[in-house]
Amino acid sequence: MAIHFHTEDIRFDLKQKRRTKQWLKQIAERYSHHIDALQFIFCSDEYLLQINQRYLNHDYYTDIVTFPYQSNPIQSDIFISIDRVKDNASQLELPFENELRRVIAHGLLHLCGLDDKTEESKNAMRKEEDLALVEWFAATDTK
Repeated sequence: MAIHFHTEDIRFDLKQKRRTKQWLKQIAERYSHHIDALQFIFCSDEYLLQINQRYLNHDYYTDIVTFPYQSNPIQSDIFISIDRVKDNASQLELPFENELRRVIAHGLLHLCGLDDKTEESKNAMRKEEDLALVEWFAATDTK
């Protein structure tokens, strides 16, 4: 299992990398998926906007863009805008860490087969994100 965390055009250091890798593996296993190569690239709004425009023909800011190369075992690059996560956390009046973990889980859940194209699937995705967050904070509270 190779999970790596990188940055592009920003200074950001993900806390608890080892625990994050274990948590991601746990999420994938719940869906009978194995992680082979998963790259998280943390970046700015502008960097992710350029990716969104260039590769997806979307001209808007987003918090996450996932490039699935293989589904099982999972091989993917996931780009996350730290600017957008901070802004979303502020608007939702949530701690940054909560919103960041939700977005990280969201990307992996997409790779495990969940989508959020309909209202029903959005609700199902949110429930799974919430479960992942409960697992994250339960495990980190005991350490």
